[in-house]
Amino acid sequence: MPRFAFTMKLKPGQAAEYQKRHAALWPEVKQLLQEAGIREYAIFLDEASHTLFAVQKQQGASSQDLGHSPIVQKWWAYMADIMETNPDNSPVSVPLKEVFYLE
Repeated sequence: MPRFAFTMKLKPGQAAEYQKRHAALWPEVKQLLQEAGIREYAIFLDEASHTLFAVQKQQGASSQDLGHSPIVQKWWAYMADIMETNPDNSPVSVPLKEVFYLE
């Protein structure tokens, strides 16, 4: 199954709030991700740099392809105060190239 990884950035001091909001992930967001074919999605935090590292397994689209959805746009607006964002409130994200994988 293909994997997709990317980084995002938190604003300083927002790690606990980010984790709190994801612990209460809206059911509509979870359902949309699952319907899009995302089977595993993990986000890690480098606390020193405030960098988030995300990786997901996909059977279809990436979460990065769901920006047209009203629920995703609402989630982005909800998260915009604690993350670095683009003008449309989408998180500033940088796709990463996979260079090694051991199964």
